[in-house]
Amino acid sequence: MSHLYRLEDAQVARPSLVTIGVFDGVHRGHQQLITRLVATARQQRALAVVLTFFPHPDVVLSGKPQERYYLSHPDERAALLTGLGVDLVITQTFDDQLRQIRAADYVVNLHEHLNLRELWVGADFALGYQREGNVTFLRQQGERYGFRVQTVDLVAQGADGSIISSSAVRASLRAGQVRQAAQWLGRSYALAGQVVHGDARGRTIGFPTANVAVWEEQVLPAYGVYAGWATLGSERFMAVTNVGVRPTFGGQQIRVEPHLLDFDRDIYGQTLRVTFEERLRGEQRFNGLDALKAQLARDVQAARAYLQANS
Repeated sequence: MSHLYRLEDAQVARPSLVTIGVFDGVHRGHQQLITRLVATARQQRALAVVLTFFPHPDVVLSGKPQERYYLSHPDERAALLTGLGVDLVITQTFDDQLRQIRAADYVVNLHEHLNLRELWVGADFALGYQREGNVTFLRQQGERYGFRVQTVDLVAQGADGSIISSSAVRASLRAGQVRQAAQWLGRSYALAGQVVHGDARGRTIGFPTANVAVWEEQVLPAYGVYAGWATLGSERFMAVTNVGVRPTFGGQQIRVEPHLLDFDRDIYGQTLRVTFEERLRGEQRFNGLDALKAQLARDVQAARAYLQANS
């Protein structure tokens, strides 16, 4: 797999099947579409190509920053797409220059750089300045440049029959519904980052935590305490992770702090990945350290029981 950041850097010799979208989180709906694309590309001995964007067009077009909007970092998204068999991922920078490009010019770029055989898009898809490049326009361009336009939709559904979407996953995480998010994603939601120095308060009360510097634009689950798994290199440990501001200590900065069970090593500077399997409770303020320590002991017991039963 190759991951490029400019369409102009792609020089595809073999014919390609291309789909265009943000694919944030690469949820089950995305997976269904990409799996079909890859299978069809293999049948045609063509390349499977995904063209995506960062920042998200919604963030750029809204004209204002949106805190913690993304379900996945662009590199993680590319890795997830690779895992589905995609041959080439292109993450274009979505900015004022790209939003002003005319649809006809963009199609020329697709044709010249990707050796386009088929373009897979949704029925309501449009590209180019003021969304002038709708499906009818693209089919006309396809007749001119020799590619077909296939209209497809994300049809994966949840248990309640609802269509899976990135916005729905974001909403479930912000509500602390991590099991619902996992069902829609097809995997447990995870955060990763370097372990950095914190206040070291956890160690003084017998529950040392790793302060994980997660990407500041990635969605966090609702404040609270979660059972999950912490991965350090090739090792995996049970973890109780607190997301929030630590109100018992008068904290204000949001932190992601997993306590790794049966673990006692210095891991500062290393990358730790934490999954969110089950929400144990919301974040709360305790009247004194004894009450906090008693609750943390119950959290560890609950997390261990849940993870052992659901490993």
